[in-house]
Amino acid sequence: MKLERITLTHVRIPLLEPFRISNGEVSEKDAILVRVEAGGIAGTGEASPMAGTFYSDDTPASVWKYLTERLIPAAFAAKAVSVASINRVLDRTGGSPFARAGLETAFWDLEARAAGTPLYQSLGGYNIPLESGLAVGITKGIPALIATIEKYLAEGYKRVKIKIEPGWDVGPLAEIRQRFGDIPLMVDANGAYGREDIPHLRLLDSFGLAMIEQPLPRNDLKGHAELQAAVKTPVCLDEGAEDAAAVRKAIRMKSCRIVNIKIQRVGGLANARAIHDICAEAGIPVWAGTMPELGIGAAQTLHLATLPGFAYPTDVESSARWFLDDVIEPLITVCGGKISIPAGAGNCYEPSVRAIDRFRVAERVFVP
Repeated sequence: MKLERITLTHVRIPLLEPFRISNGEVSEKDAILVRVEAGGIAGTGEASPMAGTFYSDDTPASVWKYLTERLIPAAFAAKAVSVASINRVLDRTGGSPFARAGLETAFWDLEARAAGTPLYQSLGGYNIPLESGLAVGITKGIPALIATIEKYLAEGYKRVKIKIEPGWDVGPLAEIRQRFGDIPLMVDANGAYGREDIPHLRLLDSFGLAMIEQPLPRNDLKGHAELQAAVKTPVCLDEGAEDAAAVRKAIRMKSCRIVNIKIQRVGGLANARAIHDICAEAGIPVWAGTMPELGIGAAQTLHLATLPGFAYPTDVESSARWFLDDVIEPLITVCGGKISIPAGAGNCYEPSVRAIDRFRVAERVFVP
């Protein structure tokens, strides 16, 4: 095959409700769709940074710039047409993991479609229904939190995750346990606490949580090790599990007992699978997190989550949970708390021309 064309499309879709974590709040979802064409076949990936510095230093503007100025010219120069060849380009170029993920995952879709096989098969997984977990941001008061959980639990989600920060942790958790009993429950702090908060975080042991996700800053693996030694609840790394080297170090330091894998954070599916394999060898369970991405990125997360080391419900939810619309057909749906990947090749979900046209912010086409 010959690399014929790469198209970037920036879309922005309103959220049905604002999403707030300890780092800030967003009301719209930006994504950059990456369409790669070779040999008459097209593959689609998604670069899915949040606006501002909500989650990382990558933003829609910086990712667009890096793709247009660095990664796409490098892909054409190398005449990349496969997952292996594009990863060689990305390894040489380095830089923005979100931009890398958008381009790299498009090549995974392209390669799987060329073979006529679903993406999970290329990754080494199996088509099994995947348990979906409900994620709830920080709300304006406990009654709003309880109402949101109650509304969406009716759809059968297999666990509840709430965002926490200092001053918003013990109180909400106590109310959730009183209202919903022993439902599977976890918390995510997005690095909002410090080592000085370890005595307070020990209070979370009393709530029977599945895990405490990223309680301390991203680069504080030593602090996470101290916390894990002080609490019974498993500590899960998210932002701190930024690449294979960081995960190996965290395992060696006993900084966590669970790892969240996000395709965007680690720069693509090959890196995500490598981290899965490292954790599996060490006996560390993993699970598939989200930004949340729009449908292309979410679908690829589902394929990744079919690998055997993924032991907890994914954060991928129904398309209608967060977004006014989505960029795929069919939409992702949760039935009985599970998501089933449809039959097909590659992502197994098709880009929705209608939705992409409606929510397009910018588009640019590149040719050799």
